[in-house]
Amino acid sequence: MNALKSARHGRLRTLASALAVACAAATAQAAPVDINVVDVAGNLALTQKAMENFRDENPDLVGRITFTKAPSPQLPGKIKAMQNAGRSDIDLVLTGTDALSAGIEQDLWLQLFPKYETEFKGILTQYDRGPARMQELAQGYGLEVTFMPAGPFLEYNPAKVDNPPKTPAELLAWCQANPNKFIYARPANSGPGRTFLMGLPYLLGDKDPYDPVNGWDKTWDYLKKLNECVPYYPGGTGAVMKELGEGSRDMTVTVTGWDINPRALGVVPAEFKIQAFDNFTWVNDAHYMVIPKGVSEEKRQVLFKLLKYMMQPKQQAMTYDAGYFYPGPAIRDVPLSAAPKESQEIIEKFGRPEYAELIARRPHAVPLDPKTMVEAFRKWDTEVGALKK
Repeated sequence: MNALKSARHGRLRTLASALAVACAAATAQAAPVDINVVDVAGNLALTQKAMENFRDENPDLVGRITFTKAPSPQLPGKIKAMQNAGRSDIDLVLTGTDALSAGIEQDLWLQLFPKYETEFKGILTQYDRGPARMQELAQGYGLEVTFMPAGPFLEYNPAKVDNPPKTPAELLAWCQANPNKFIYARPANSGPGRTFLMGLPYLLGDKDPYDPVNGWDKTWDYLKKLNECVPYYPGGTGAVMKELGEGSRDMTVTVTGWDINPRALGVVPAEFKIQAFDNFTWVNDAHYMVIPKGVSEEKRQVLFKLLKYMMQPKQQAMTYDAGYFYPGPAIRDVPLSAAPKESQEIIEKFGRPEYAELIARRPHAVPLDPKTMVEAFRKWDTEVGALKK
């Protein structure tokens, strides 16, 4: 009997020891991971510092974060090729609605909601109505990190334009009278370009602002006419602002952030002005954090922590930055007074008082859904952009 008891106790001690080892292994921190971030929206201007703060505050989780910028249209194909090859070189993508849309269409992104909803408990309730509607556009495949009630607006040199257009018809007439002095970038790679594209159906009274194939007859007809006096379509908004600032162009389309930030940086003279179209509808914009499929479980757990960190009010306040994506924060109750002092000074100096009034007074719309946006880009590329050889 004593021998049986002794054997039983021995087995219990062995089992307890094994359980202790297993628990220790489960709770021990894995080695820090390196994270590769690719930005195709210019979002790093708003979020890189906060991501670096996360790295510095969590050395047990993150070793190094590599930041890379890339053109939005090229990224989906690159990620698709990597995934087909069984590779995962990109861990996190910062994107606007353009690459978000293309990635959803090609099934590139990890779907966060509802599968991992418990990991992000409470985050989706932090959005106000406008950002919440933009988050819905992600269809669960990303997390909205910054928000901008975008436009469209016209931005112009007041020394060259004394009576800025207030309607699309007036813009066309001005452009025809001043050929090569109006320019905008390819919508598939430009926030102002696609905001202009999606804002025109409201301005022109098209049949269905959410159906670019069958409901935008007036818009496509207008853009083809406008094409005759546009010199070419740059591949990004930065090139447009450079030409505007240097004086080779007198007018372009813009959005709040692309109005404020280039003037704050000195790319565009501070005295350049904006003009709202009569009876326009805001087409809102947002940036998202998305994780490509194929990222390892180890990295995914760290990325989830990073995404949650980026949604904290302190990190959100940093997205006011230099007005690039004005206002910036995606969650409610993050006033400008919570932003870094430098951001407050820039917004106070280069922001425009009329924005607050227009945001409150004019109606707001979400952009096209991902699949439809891709269709609109393709139609613009083939029926408008392709006219310039």
